[in-house]
Amino acid sequence: MLKSTIDPACTGLFSTLFLDYIQHKKELKHFYQEFPELGHFKKAIAEKAFDQEKRNTLVRVLKEQYTGFDSSRVSSNIDKLKQPNTFTVTTGHQLNLMTGPSFFIYKIVSTLLLAKKLQETYPDCHFVPVYWMASEDHDFEEINHFHFDGKEYRWDSDQKGPVGDFVLDKSVKQLMQEWDFLPDFFREAYTHSKCLKEAVRKYVHHLFADQGLVILDANDKALKKSFLPIIKDDLYSQKANELVKQRNEALQAAGYPTQIFPREINFFYMEPGRRERLIHQQGLFRTHDGKDEWTEKEMESLLEEYPEKFSPNVVMRPLYQEVVLPNLAYLGGPAEIAYWFQLKGVFDQYKVDFPFLLPRNFALIVPRVIQRKIKKLGFKPEELFLSVDKLRVDYVYEHSEEDLKLLQEKEQLKSLFLSLEEKAGGLDSTLIYAVKAALNRTDKIINQLGVKFRKAAERKQEVAVRQIFEIKEGLFPNGTLQERKVNFLEFYLKDKSFIDGLYKTFDPLDFNFIILQEDGSEERAKEDF
Repeated sequence: MLKSTIDPACTGLFSTLFLDYIQHKKELKHFYQEFPELGHFKKAIAEKAFDQEKRNTLVRVLKEQYTGFDSSRVSSNIDKLKQPNTFTVTTGHQLNLMTGPSFFIYKIVSTLLLAKKLQETYPDCHFVPVYWMASEDHDFEEINHFHFDGKEYRWDSDQKGPVGDFVLDKSVKQLMQEWDFLPDFFREAYTHSKCLKEAVRKYVHHLFADQGLVILDANDKALKKSFLPIIKDDLYSQKANELVKQRNEALQAAGYPTQIFPREINFFYMEPGRRERLIHQQGLFRTHDGKDEWTEKEMESLLEEYPEKFSPNVVMRPLYQEVVLPNLAYLGGPAEIAYWFQLKGVFDQYKVDFPFLLPRNFALIVPRVIQRKIKKLGFKPEELFLSVDKLRVDYVYEHSEEDLKLLQEKEQLKSLFLSLEEKAGGLDSTLIYAVKAALNRTDKIINQLGVKFRKAAERKQEVAVRQIFEIKEGLFPNGTLQERKVNFLEFYLKDKSFIDGLYKTFDPLDFNFIILQEDGSEERAKEDF
């Protein structure tokens, strides 16, 4: 694949907050610890302290979760986590059906490449790439579908609670038979797993084990026990609520919107089939659905005996991650990066190191059939992000033999009405207003004629106009950026080396938007685009 890049600001896809962050704007500097430049990691590595007991717990949990999985590189990375000079770089994501949108793959590739770049730069340390599975999430509607070849494929289920525990029943196995385009590793993962998180671990392991990716399911009693002091403090002191509100106010005062909103208690009560928000009223703890109730003393006992039943929400999940991992960096999408800015005060409160925040790589894959159309129409890479209407209108104006904007006629009218104004002024100055009003009416008529002329020109250029629509739909299906909609199988099934191509073209410390031309040699690609 041939790579080109453009400034994210030229795409119109990103928030001001995100663009200001990657441009090092001073207004945001006190919302994070340090900007992610390679040289800045040296200090973070030197100052990072991570308890050996936590390392031992993490390794023990990972080895249990990898029982039955075979990969010498993953096993080696897990063993390295016992060593005080080993650190992680992490990304997290939901358990989407068949990986969901293709940016899931881009997230992991970016994380793997960051670990590799750090290893090359700081060879006296070890850097382990981690995928944090969002197994406790309960929003099934967000993950139960994927888009491939212009169609949506869904798994419907009436199961409730944390999605990682959803049982892969007969309905899933039936879908595996119906979706005959799926590679065998997907079919194997979903057919021979008991629950969703097991299937996700299998297919992610298949795709990335050779790169040493470690997959962590943090829904674990031993890991939650490490987080127990903070769980208790949030339930009883509810400090995070006020701290995030303060950050929200500061962001808003700086002109930025906020994405997440804290609650008095930022944990759910979780058990099979349920994940219910916890509330504290009149000295009692309750689940939001009203089914459970505890006194403060009973809650203390519950926390000690069953820490695994307490599930962090969006405010506490990042903190939980940094408590149980010797982590240096988190890689995520623009929305994720933005909401971490709201959490710096919580990290400071609990004296937890705030990680480097890196945007994952963003990519647009341009198939050869679309490359040919782009070349024929003469579009530049940055023009691909313009609206289809602007592309269409600008193209018709530029390639029409006629002056569709009627500029000459407008100049002639302007001269005519200036002459009329002079005559009107000599007769009665109040007539000037009548002349100006007549000019405005005439200008509107001319503009209406210009629109009709342009539409007539569009009909003469209908092939080019159709190709513009085809380009935009191919790269932005239903108006959505390709990577946020299309499953990676769209590219992988045509080229099994697709992910290998990403390793060669992505750079986790380059935050420009990547455009990749699909297929063929570089010389052929240059001819097309």
